Amino acid sequence: MTIIKLLLMCCFSFYALNTFAAESVDLGRGELPLTVPSSYSEDTPSPLIILLHGFGSSGARQDLYMGVSKLADSYGFLFIAPDGTSSGDNQNRFWNATPACCDFSNTDVDDSSYLLNIINEIKSDYNIDPNRVYLIGHSNGGFMSYQTAYEHSDTIAAFASLAGASHNDERKAPDNPVHVLQIHGSEDSTINYEGGQNLNNPYPSALVSVSQWAIYNGCVDEGAEREIRDLDSGISGHESSVLLFAQGCMSGGSSELWTINGGSHIPSLSDTFSQQVVEWLYAHPKTNVSH
Repeated sequence: MTIIKLLLMCCFSFYALNTFAAESVDLGRGELPLTVPSSYSEDTPSPLIILLHGFGSSGARQDLYMGVSKLADSYGFLFIAPDGTSSGDNQNRFWNATPACCDFSNTDVDDSSYLLNIINEIKSDYNIDPNRVYLIGHSNGGFMSYQTAYEHSDTIAAFASLAGASHNDERKAPDNPVHVLQIHGSEDSTINYEGGQNLNNPYPSALVSVSQWAIYNGCVDEGAEREIRDLDSGISGHESSVLLFAQGCMSGGSSELWTINGGSHIPSLSDTFSQQVVEWLYAHPKTNVSH
């Protein structure tokens, strides 16, 4: 049985910072803290952001790294960072996204449906804007963002993948356009910027991933260079270049690549990294879903 319940207020709770209450969602993998902003009103639809961790990590640790929950109050979104399944000798948590990443024990767990169930459970108790349901994923979580958006394109408005990749096989476009942001370090040696393979299962490069989704979204351009961003505090100056596919795209779809030139698999995120990602998500709502 699914459970959403109000927990006791606790000023030391990591997820309760800057919120009026700490709440939780449980769909069979344990209670997941749900951050609700102090500005939440049941009369006003609010965005929902879901953060997906990398292989071997957890939702809580991923948020410690990225600090997305700290922005919930100032931007007014609900936030949750679920955990993947644990398996293997080391009980590493993972998301079953594409063949390349990262169900290495062949459990065939349906994480895409699990995430959709989380979204629907939150929607059943809160006034969530159906045009502003977003994903942010790192590494394996980035792969999972691509997969979930592909399978549930009617639900996901936009997602940001840090050091993830799309699927490598040819398949038809999803049923609905989705805004896509790929962020990737050019010197990533774990999930290579130029593409590679895990256990003989290939994954595409960062550019191929966004180009693939540009085609899905009906974009007709080859990408235009935009402003330079500062995403990595360990690299001096504004080190990240932006490539945008936006011409001729279907309403509700676009594709964008932020390349952290000299960046690694786990960048030293700038103080404004997560803020820039959240603002990008906010600028890319779904336009074809009715309230």
